[in-house]
Amino acid sequence: MIFGIGLDLVELERMQQTLLRQPRIVQRVLTKREQERFETLSGVRSLEYLAGRFAAKEAFVKALGTGIGSDVSWLDLEVLNEASGRPVMTGPFEGIIHLSITHSDQYAAAQVLLEKRSSDVSTNVDRN
Repeated sequence: MIFGIGLDLVELERMQQTLLRQPRIVQRVLTKREQERFETLSGVRSLEYLAGRFAAKEAFVKALGTGIGSDVSWLDLEVLNEASGRPVMTGPFEGIIHLSITHSDQYAAAQVLLEKRSSDVSTNVDRN
């Protein structure tokens, strides 16, 4: 059963300006393992990586219905890649997290679909 769907779009230029003004955004948004990968990248690829992870985490909290805050922080969520390149997200959700990330010259976008297993679904689910 679909629990929630989230979508986020990040302008690369805006992320670059944020990174220049607030370099600590990398430590605030990326987990240690994500930071290790980020540090191996350069130029536009590093910007795409940061913006993609930012968008993925925003999309997750939109799907969950909470937003980033006391319930879920940036560092509670992690996006790593399988050997095939497929992004895989882990975070505080009892179910399956489906994630897609894409980039263009100007944008990074991510979509998250949260799926509850049928055995996890109650007939009285209240997400508010």
